Amino acid sequence: MLTSDMTASLQQVHPPANYSVCLKALWYDAKGDWSAAHELINDLSDSNAAWVHAYLHRKEGDSGNAAYWYRRAGKDYPACSLEAEWTRLVTAL
Repeated sequence: MLTSDMTASLQQVHPPANYSVCLKALWYDAKGDWSAAHELINDLSDSNAAWVHAYLHRKEGDSGNAAYWYRRAGKDYPACSLEAEWTRLVTAL
């Protein structure tokens, strides 16, 4: 997905219906609703959801929990900014 499409969709009240659960979680995160984002992916176990889950816990400041989810996602703990990781996630998903 193009980050410009995601950014444009943030003007809407709800995420686009055709977004995957992971993209919807990132959409809510970008809107400042961490809890809604986390609730969407909390019970999912695939690697993409684990990566989003890791990012959300990193953003929350819970590095131990984030590290667990990065391992579940098969990803290294990133050294980049949260903004750069959000862009990487949106682009990948």
